[in-house]
Amino acid sequence: MDTQPVPFVPPAPKPRTTPPSTLEMMRIVYRNPLELWGEHTYNEPWISANGVGGHLIVANDPGLIRHVLIDNAKNYKMATVRQMILRPILRDGLLTAEGEVWKRSRKAMAPVFTPRHIFGFAEPMLRRTMQFVARYDEGGMTDVAHDMTLLTYDILAETLFSGEIAGEPGSFAQEIDRLFETMGRVDPLDLLRAPEWLPRLTRIRGRKTMAYFRKIVTDTVKMREERLKRDPDTAPQDFLTLLLRAEGPDGLTRAEVEDNIITFIGAGHETTARALGWTIYCLAEAPWEREKVEREIDAVLAREPEPTKWLDAMPFTRAAFEEALRLYPPAPSINREPIETETWNDLVLPKRAAVLVMPWVVHRHRKLWDMPDAFMPERFHPGNREKIDRFQYLPFGAGPRICIGASFAMQEAIIALAIMLSRFRFDVTAETKPWPVQKLTTQPQGGLPMQVTRRV
Repeated sequence: MDTQPVPFVPPAPKPRTTPPSTLEMMRIVYRNPLELWGEHTYNEPWISANGVGGHLIVANDPGLIRHVLIDNAKNYKMATVRQMILRPILRDGLLTAEGEVWKRSRKAMAPVFTPRHIFGFAEPMLRRTMQFVARYDEGGMTDVAHDMTLLTYDILAETLFSGEIAGEPGSFAQEIDRLFETMGRVDPLDLLRAPEWLPRLTRIRGRKTMAYFRKIVTDTVKMREERLKRDPDTAPQDFLTLLLRAEGPDGLTRAEVEDNIITFIGAGHETTARALGWTIYCLAEAPWEREKVEREIDAVLAREPEPTKWLDAMPFTRAAFEEALRLYPPAPSINREPIETETWNDLVLPKRAAVLVMPWVVHRHRKLWDMPDAFMPERFHPGNREKIDRFQYLPFGAGPRICIGASFAMQEAIIALAIMLSRFRFDVTAETKPWPVQKLTTQPQGGLPMQVTRRV
C-alpha cells in the first residue's frame, strides 16, 4: 500500500519561549527580525504591547488585517520605522511614496500592468529564460539564489526596459546583495524612532552602493531620452518610456520618475528571485512533490506552446510556487501606523502605534493553517485554494497598495519554473544549508548551493 511521505519542514527560526531583553531585541532586529517572535505571536489573533519605540500591535486575525489594509485604510499611513529604512533607498518610488505622490505614480504605471500588457511580456520572459538556462548544460554546482537574481534581472530589463539598462548585470547582482546587507537592515536608532538627522551606521556603509544605483538610473534615463529625441518612432513603448512621458506639470516630477525607476530596478525583480529560489529548494527537499510538478510541466509543454496559458494549465507548479511564497514570503512584513486612535472589536489601536501585518507570522499561524511549518503544496491545489481566506495569505499584500506587479510576477515565475524544471533537476548537497534572514526580503543566508543535472 502506498504511504504518503512525511511533509518536508524547511528551515525557519523556532518561536521564542522567553521574551528578549531590550538590548537583545535590538540585536535580533538588526541581525534577523524573523528570530524575534515568540510562540504566542503564532497563536494569538493579535498582540498589543508597549515596545522600545512605542506601542506595538501584531495583527494576525484576517478580519483585523482586512480592517487595517482595506476597510479603514484611510486611517493608516506607512509606518515610521519602515520609511526610515526604505526612503533613503527609494525616496518617492511607488513602495515609499504616500498621498498624492503615490497616486500619481500608481496612475502613471497602471497601463503597463494590465492583463493585455502582461500577456505581451510572456514571449520575452520565455526567450530570456531559455537563453539563461543554457549555462546549466554542463551540469555541476551553482548558487541558485544568485542565479535567480540574474535571471529575474534579465527578464525585468527585457520586459520593462527593452534591454536598455545601463550597467553590467554581473556587478548589479553583487551590488544588490551589498545594498540589502547595509541599507536593508533595521538600524537600532530606527527602533528608538531617533531623529532622522542622527547618522545611521548601516546607511553610511551603503552610500557607495546607493551612488552606484543612482548612476545606473541617470545613465539609463539619458540613453532613452537621446533615443526618443533621435528616433521617436522606433523607441520602445515600454515602462521606461511611459514614465518619461508621464513627466510634466500634471504628472510626475523628474525626481519621481527616477525614484520609480530605481524602485523597479532595485526591488522589482528581487521578490520574484527570492520566491523562485525557495521554490526550487523546497521541491528538491520534497522529491515526491517535484515529480508531480515535472510530470505536469512535461505534459503541458508537449501540447501547449503558448506561454500565456501556462499559469492556468499548471496548477501543481503554481501550487508549489504559492506554497513557497507562504513559507518564505519575499516581503515578510507590512507596516502601518494609525493616523488617529481607533477601536476594532475590543482592540484599541493608538495613534502612532506600530501596526505589523506580518506575512511571515500570518502564513505560519497555528490557528490559520494545518501543519503550518511544512511544505504542502496541496493547500493550493484546485478545490483547496478557494478555502483559504483572502487575508490569511498575503504574499503580495492587499488593499490599495497591493503589489502592482503581482500578475507579472506569477506569469514570470511559472514560465521560468516550466523551462528550468523541464530541462534540469536541482538537488541539495551537504553544502545546501539555507537559513531565512529578513533583509527587506526573505533571503537564504549562505545562498542556495545546489547540484544541477540535465533531466533524461
